[in-house]
Amino acid sequence: MSNRFSLTVQLFSISAMFAGLFSCSSSGEKQSIKNDSASVAPKATLVTAPEKKPMVLLTDRPTNMETPLKYFLEDYTPNDVFFVRWHLANMPTKINSDTFHLYVSGNLKNKQALTLTDLKTKFKPYTITALCECAGNARSCFNPRVPGAQWVNGGMGNAKWTGVKLKDIMEMAGTKPNSTFVSFNGMDAPPLPSVPDFVKSLEYKHAADGEVMIAYEMNGQPLPMLNGYPLKLVVPGWYATYWVGMLNEIKVYADTFKGYWMDKAYLVPKGVRNGNEKPDSLAKNLVPISRLDVRSIFVSPEPQTVISLGKSTEIQGLAFDGGDGITKVEISSDSGKTWITTRLDASLGNYSWRRWRYDFKPGKSGTYKFFVKATNTKNETQPWHQWNRSGFMRNEIESLVITAK
Repeated sequence: MSNRFSLTVQLFSISAMFAGLFSCSSSGEKQSIKNDSASVAPKATLVTAPEKKPMVLLTDRPTNMETPLKYFLEDYTPNDVFFVRWHLANMPTKINSDTFHLYVSGNLKNKQALTLTDLKTKFKPYTITALCECAGNARSCFNPRVPGAQWVNGGMGNAKWTGVKLKDIMEMAGTKPNSTFVSFNGMDAPPLPSVPDFVKSLEYKHAADGEVMIAYEMNGQPLPMLNGYPLKLVVPGWYATYWVGMLNEIKVYADTFKGYWMDKAYLVPKGVRNGNEKPDSLAKNLVPISRLDVRSIFVSPEPQTVISLGKSTEIQGLAFDGGDGITKVEISSDSGKTWITTRLDASLGNYSWRRWRYDFKPGKSGTYKFFVKATNTKNETQPWHQWNRSGFMRNEIESLVITAK
């Protein structure tokens, strides 16, 4: 049986402003920096691709697409609008599920060449709900601006992932006691010999912690091709750069893994909350990015919405972190002088996003500007301003402007 598609993305509609699709405006209140989404966001093009509804196109080689904001009204992001992120343009256009193998090698007693049937029949299925977020999500909102794919808030998605615990595969393969690192490689390939292959790694203790898994389903269905069919590494609580798609090769090392995408790319300042640094004073000590930071966003109403005077309107959004769990989300309408606690929906799991809600009834006509911040079980919250050279880990307190008439 084959799963195939064309990587050529077909344009679906004319351009639309990101401000109408996303909420990524910066507060800017504490630094007097104007950085509302309407003033900084580039134009977007909605496209269709195989197995996908119209999404926001960032690049076509490789294919990178954002999820439109309206789909974040659902607790689980539908597969056909789940964001797409690839680094290398050479990808298979056909994968035969009957002949596919996942190769496990390295510092082991028994090398493995596992078929999809093996993974589904020889191991106990494991399911976890986890948010997958691009490290550069909301990069277009950084001030000063930084280079790279200009994501707004659609570079993430929440899903139920089903597959096999990596720990169980390691046990079958018989990893040796001195194992220290595990690397992961997919079937996407560099377009030129000078381009490094996209290979990521985890420390062995993390890889075998019982939560890191290899998924063959998301939201109860096989992975879409553009989201990594047939297998995707799932690293709950960590940025999506580690969630290697089209996974077909795992290697275990007795020493430290060295590779471009761990040693040169996806680096942030060591020991600094939010990966923060200053444009005129860049950090010198960098380490690989890892866990998600505390963050919250507005989902509804969308920016520049006009609501009815004297009528209650529900403002809602999402909050998340790296797995400690969100305990409080607060909203402010006076630039942070006072904060009101919102209502939280039931938790879907610490690695999932958590929905928050607030009922607002405008007593007079005019423009209202709201701010939102989340707090987790460690009492970690969000800064008024955050910046780094790569546009990673954005978690500024964000704002929403709506008008009452």
